[in-house]
Amino acid sequence: MTINDTIKLIAGTFVLLSVTLGYFVNNYFFLFTIFVGINLLQSSITKWCLLEKILKKAGLREGGDSCSIWFFICYQNN
Repeated sequence: MTINDTIKLIAGTFVLLSVTLGYFVNNYFFLFTIFVGINLLQSSITKWCLLEKILKKAGLREGGDSCSIWFFICYQNN
C-alpha cells in the first residue's frame, strides 16, 4: 500500500467514524469531520501534508497515481 492510498484510507475512515459518532453520540463529533475536510483542502492547495511525512518516516513507499491499475487497464488495450 502506498502513502497516497493510506492517506485516503485514513481520511475516509475518520470521516465515516466522525459522522457516525456525530449522529449517534454527540453533535460535536461533526466538528472532527469539518477538521478532516479542512485538512484535505489545505493539503490539496499547499501540497503539504503532515500525515505524508509521518508515513514516510514509518517506511511506507511512495507510489504513482493511486488509480494506476485503472490507468494500466485502460491504456493497455490501445
